[in-house]
Parts: sequence; structure tokens; C-alpha cells
Amino acid sequence: MAFSARPVAARGRIGQVRAVTVAPQTPDSLRLVTDFPEPPNEEGAVLVEALAVGICGTDQEIIAGHYGSPVAGADSLVLGHESLGRVIEDPTGTLHPGDLVAGIVRHPDPVPCPHCAIGEWDMCSNGLFTEHGIKGLDGFARERWRIPPRFAVGLDPALARVGVLLEPTSVVAKAWDHIDRVGARAEWFPQTVLVTGAGPIGLLAALLASQRGLTVHVLDREVGGPKSVLVGALGAHYHTVPVNNLDFQPDIILECTGAPTVVLDAMCKVGPNGVVCLTGVSSGGRTIDFDAGALNRALVLENNAVFGSVNANRRHWDLAATALTNADHRWLDSLITKRVPVESYAEAYAATGQIKTIIEFAQ
Repeated sequence: MAFSARPVAARGRIGQVRAVTVAPQTPDSLRLVTDFPEPPNEEGAVLVEALAVGICGTDQEIIAGHYGSPVAGADSLVLGHESLGRVIEDPTGTLHPGDLVAGIVRHPDPVPCPHCAIGEWDMCSNGLFTEHGIKGLDGFARERWRIPPRFAVGLDPALARVGVLLEPTSVVAKAWDHIDRVGARAEWFPQTVLVTGAGPIGLLAALLASQRGLTVHVLDREVGGPKSVLVGALGAHYHTVPVNNLDFQPDIILECTGAPTVVLDAMCKVGPNGVVCLTGVSSGGRTIDFDAGALNRALVLENNAVFGSVNANRRHWDLAATALTNADHRWLDSLITKRVPVESYAEAYAATGQIKTIIEFAQ
């Protein structure tokens, strides 16, 4: 969907843009390039002026050199997969100058696999997909970027300060979509949801749960601070005790930490006929003494289901845009706890103790 907005003109020097880049799999190669080339037309018909990019753990891992791959033939990769911008031009007429827009991160593989062929690139089965700012596609942390119209998601103009949250919201929109699909295996009337982890993904998962009218519980290690306030503003319940110490069995659990002990405790805690969705990614390399037989018995005898969810397709991005439009925009603004101008990019990527840090390219 597209929303009308004011026209916009390109800022900066035509022919080059500022861009935040890394040399993939080379630790500590982060830098701000001031003469990066303009985005080529081959990247897409829609030309966008960047407003902001969000920072998440994926960016930190790429900066540390753990993974990431550049565009074919290039040595560097532009970071940024959580985007927000304004359309400069779209000759296809799909969007209009001034429209607020975000770019979908993952693009289908060129083969394509059966899932990518029908627009479900989030379920790509051969791994040949590409992702802006992560794998094979330059990201959105540059003053101007291009994208094909079908990968550009229009946003309500009222989301100008918070639309950068669309990408993480699309991830939890997909999680809820798949929870519904799993739950539809039988007559199911869930009432209570537990979200483990009150980072951006967890808080947005709780937001979508509250929009569904569920009784929401959020668990995190932080005592006091902004997270408990944000949870309370949703009318939800905030907990800091271990999962096993909770005095209720949730019908649904969204696990958003990736912490191995929390993951296992969540699978054991969910109620009969319950669904556990895993969205956090564990780092691995840690061994835990655990009674797998007891877990197997509980999952089988109580008809429980556990599944993982990552990324999102166009349908989920559109659902996420609707969810943000319907949310309290002041609440969304409170999730963004640090805003940094692009000139201070190093400070932004080094920031700790924040819920969400973003880099601003333009107001």
C-alpha cells in the first residue's frame, strides 16, 4: 500500500552518497564512505532518500566478521537491513515522490526454489536468496538506495519517526501468522501468551499479542527500567523470575532470547495443546545437562508444537505495516532509545544498554 506525502528532492552530491560499509568477514572494518557510488538503476526502479536505519544483533555479528557477503564482484558491503526512507522517484507509478517507504530485506533466489517461486522467499529451501545489508545485496545505510516496487512497502505518513521498526515487526507478524496456522490443527482458543525477552522483537511480539486481545506476559532479566514501563503500557504483565517459577501455563510462548536454558524451559512450560515459536537464535557451543526424554514425553502427551521462525515475506510486511499504523505511536517511539546522526555511526554501532538504536540520515 502507498500513502500520499510531500514531494522530496535528493540531498547530497549527485553521483556519490555517504554509506556505512564493512569488508565482509573482516573484523572491525566498519567505516563511513563519503564517496560511495549512486545506486545503479539495476537495483530497482524506486529511488529512495534514506531517513533512518535500525541496528540489531545481526549487524554486530557482521561487523565482528562472523558472516556477511558483498554484491558479486565487490569487496565491501553496505550495512543496514532495517530501513526507512522517502521516495524520490518511481517511474512505474507504484509509489509517488514523498511516500514513506521501507525496503523488504530478503529477495528470492534466481533458480527459484518452490517457495521463492510463489513469493514465500522467507521459506527459501535452497539458500540462494539474497538479503540487503547481509548477503549479496547492499543495504540501506546509505543516503540513497533503489529497490524494485514489489519489495517496497508504503507506510502511513504518521509513522515518519517510527517506521524504521517495520522490519522487526514483520518478523513477529510472520511468527504470529504461523502460530495461527499451527493452532488451526484443532479447535483452539488460546487466552494467555508468554513472551521471553523484552528486546525489540519481544516487545513488538507483545504488542501484536495485545492487539489480538490476549492476556500478555513478558519475561526479561532487567529489573525496573524502560522495559517494564513499556510492557505495562500495553496492559501486559512483566516478570523477572525464571520461566519455571511462573505460576501459570501459557497457551502460546514466543521465545525471543535464544538463550538455551530459556528455550528448553519454554518448551517444558507451555500448556496442553500449546504452541512454542522460537525466534531467538542461540550462539551454540554450550552444553546443558537436560532430560530430553521428559521433554519428549511432555510434548507428545500434551499435543504441544514447537517451531522456528525467521524473516518474512511481502504479506507479513503488509501485516506489520497495519500493526504499526494501529499501534500507539508514542509507545513505538519509546522503543527507540537512541537516535544517532550518520556522522556518529561508530557510536551508534557501539551503543549498549539500549532497546533500539537507529542511525538518522535525514529528518
